[in-house]
Amino acid sequence: MIRTEGIADVTEETFEREVLGSALPVLVQFTADWCGPCRQLAPVLGEIALQEAGRIRVVQLDVDRNPGVTVRFGVMATPTLMVFRAGEPVTSMVGARPKRKLLQELEDVLALGQE
Repeated sequence: MIRTEGIADVTEETFEREVLGSALPVLVQFTADWCGPCRQLAPVLGEIALQEAGRIRVVQLDVDRNPGVTVRFGVMATPTLMVFRAGEPVTSMVGARPKRKLLQELEDVLALGQE
């Protein structure tokens, strides 16, 4: 697993509690050790996790070690970023992207938390 400050690891055993049961929206990175774009994205997600703490949680799930969750949510490529709110997936993005673009894509999700 790619270790990045601010990003927790979730597994099939902890997904329900850590993601679906979270009071905050949760950005899940579906990742793999062999995924180059995932490694590129890790520091970006770490910065967002620290910058947006209190508005969104950022976690990662290894697709090779957790195939049940991966299949359940139809993840076909890595990195896939999926945002969950109140136990439901609300948006999904595939591929690495710069921090500014990712924050723009997350703005609707983050804005909902401010209402």
